[in-house]
Order: sequence, then C-alpha cells, then structure tokens
Amino acid sequence: MASIPVNVQEDARPIRESEAGGRLVRVIVADTQAIFRAGLRKIFAVEDDVRVVGQAETLEQTLSAARKFSADVLILEAALAANPAEAVSDLLRQNPALRLVVVTTAPDEELTLELFRRGAHAIVSREIEPELFVDCLRKVAQGEPWLDSRGIQWVLEAYRTQSSRAASSRSKVQLTPKESVIVSCVTQGMKNKEIAQRVGTTEQVVKNYLRKVYDKLGVADRLELALFCLNNRVLDGVIKVPVAAPSLPTNGAAEVAPLTAEPSQKPS
Repeated sequence: MASIPVNVQEDARPIRESEAGGRLVRVIVADTQAIFRAGLRKIFAVEDDVRVVGQAETLEQTLSAARKFSADVLILEAALAANPAEAVSDLLRQNPALRLVVVTTAPDEELTLELFRRGAHAIVSREIEPELFVDCLRKVAQGEPWLDSRGIQWVLEAYRTQSSRAASSRSKVQLTPKESVIVSCVTQGMKNKEIAQRVGTTEQVVKNYLRKVYDKLGVADRLELALFCLNNRVLDGVIKVPVAAPSLPTNGAAEVAPLTAEPSQKPS
C-alpha cells in the first residue's frame, strides 16, 4: 500500500465558523485501510461543521500529523499500533488537547477499559452508522465521552468492582501496635517531632512508619488518615498517648515500646 503523506490537507475549504454557527471540528483520520479513510472523507464532506485536515496510515505518520496539524479530534484505528493503549498515551502526552476516537474491529472489554484509562475520549466499532459517527465527533469535540451501550456497561461494572474491592481491602487492614500508637498521636494533632519525643524514637522513623501506614490504608495525608480512622473505628481499643505526657523514662518499663528502627517487613 502506498504511503499517504501526512502533509496533505484533505479539505481545502477555509477553516471558519460553520454556517450553523458552531465551531468547525478539525479531524485527522489515521487508519491502515485506504478505503476506510476515503469513506470517512466522503461522510464528512457533506457536513458543514466537520473538516478532515490530515490523514495517516502508520503510527509514525499519525504522530507526525498530530504535531503538524491543528486538529480537534484524531480518529485512530486500534490496529494501527501493536499496543493501542500505549499509542493513546503517547499521542496525548504529545498533544494533551487532542481528543481521541479509537476505532476497533470487534468488541473487546479489556481493551475498551484500558483505552479509557489511558485517556481515549471515544471508542467506536468499525461498523458504526455514518450519522452516529458524525454525532460522536461533535460530542467528543465538545469534551463529552462517547461509548456504545455495551461499553458503558463494561465501564460501570469495572467501577463498581474496583470500588467494592477497595472498600473491602481497606476495611480489613490491621495496624501493628507501634503503627497504632503513631496514628493515635496523629489523630490528636501531634507533629512528627512531638510524636518522636513521646514514643522515644527519631523524627525520621516516625515519617517512615507514617508512609507505610498511608500505603496500607490507601490515604494521602494526615487529614485523610484521621478521617479514615474516625470513620472506620481503626483506633478502637488503642490507648491514646497523652499530649502533655513527659518523655518516656530510660530506667524503667514504658507503657509504649520505643520505636528504634524503620519498618522493613510487612507486619504479621
């Protein structure tokens, strides 16, 4: 198949506001099949608000066209790349404002979910009706996502499953006694330096424990940690360390065991 230059502007009509008063949708068509590209050009040629400004038949040409032309939407054949999801990431990294419509040959749940995770704005079948395809482009150009009913069901089910698993895994997390003491101090508003003094360790060790607790509970900062512990009663039964308590004695048994090392293994 002959290579299609990416510097060809497919529609020579001036890029201006459409007769209907809406903004023109500039489109790049990237597909391995010349007949499909030609068919799309014919479909869009009769629309006042859609213009094909470039085309490509390889991934390299697609990346070049995305750099060269000022386009709103890129129609990308999934089979154009060995890894379509990676191609979507590369294109959006190069041009974050570009909206991607990925064309697939057959329904694929795993691919659909991964493409959406990577930032694709629409996923359509190669068999999509012309009128529906034009409607899809207009919606995507306005920033709206587009999926058929089956794709919507896949995305919703994935979201529900992920949320359920996350809630389940978080609710089963157990803190070690040492982690519980530090978290208790955090919920009382104590700073790392104060916590280190109360439990007889260094500030760095406290930070190390907190990082591990953040990862374990799936929280990002001290506020989220406090709210999570409150909502999930994580510290029920944990004896709070008094804020005004003196430093731990060095010549006797302490109620709270000193923390002397950075955690290196998963708690039992």
